[in-house]
Amino acid sequence: MEIAPGAFHLQRYLSIADQRALIAECRALVDGPVPAYVPVVRGGGRMHVRMLCLGLHWNGKTYAYEPTRADYDDLPAPPLPASFRRLAREIAASAGMPFEPDLCILNYYDGEGRMGLHQDKDEGERSIAAGLPVVSVSLGDTARFLFGGLKRREPVESRLLESGDAVVFGGPARLRYHGVSRIIPGTAPRELDLEGRFNLTFRQYDV
Repeated sequence: MEIAPGAFHLQRYLSIADQRALIAECRALVDGPVPAYVPVVRGGGRMHVRMLCLGLHWNGKTYAYEPTRADYDDLPAPPLPASFRRLAREIAASAGMPFEPDLCILNYYDGEGRMGLHQDKDEGERSIAAGLPVVSVSLGDTARFLFGGLKRREPVESRLLESGDAVVFGGPARLRYHGVSRIIPGTAPRELDLEGRFNLTFRQYDV
């Protein structure tokens, strides 16, 4: 479903079996040798998610991408798994957009998790100018997703993202404000055996 020019909400894109496999990969990554952590951003505030960046690391203090986690432990960002890259490419193609993702931000939200309204604008200038999309995948508990305009003061639409849903926004929608206002505990499909929510957002840093 196209929710705005260049923005698509693909409901139930992933089967339960595919979700289970992806969750297993996410769990192994966030508790792996380079584990997820709660970032501290500019000004000293703590984010309300556990974050792990794959391919390149997003530094919450400089708002820039880098090879290592200079704002935390200096460990190198783990590589982006080929299976993740393939999935993101397929999702973008289903929305009619070319995409060669080279990084993913994997966030885990517990029942208190949220993400303030923001733009994804820290990627390379050529990538943003080309309108290459952001591809998002939701796993687990339902999230209340906020999708606004190109300016912070523009109206914001609220949508429920359920487990297995994907969102793609590129082209004229690439720099729209978005966020997560809340997680609805206990809404994950029982077969997933997951409390909370994993969200994967894929980007292409450069053209």
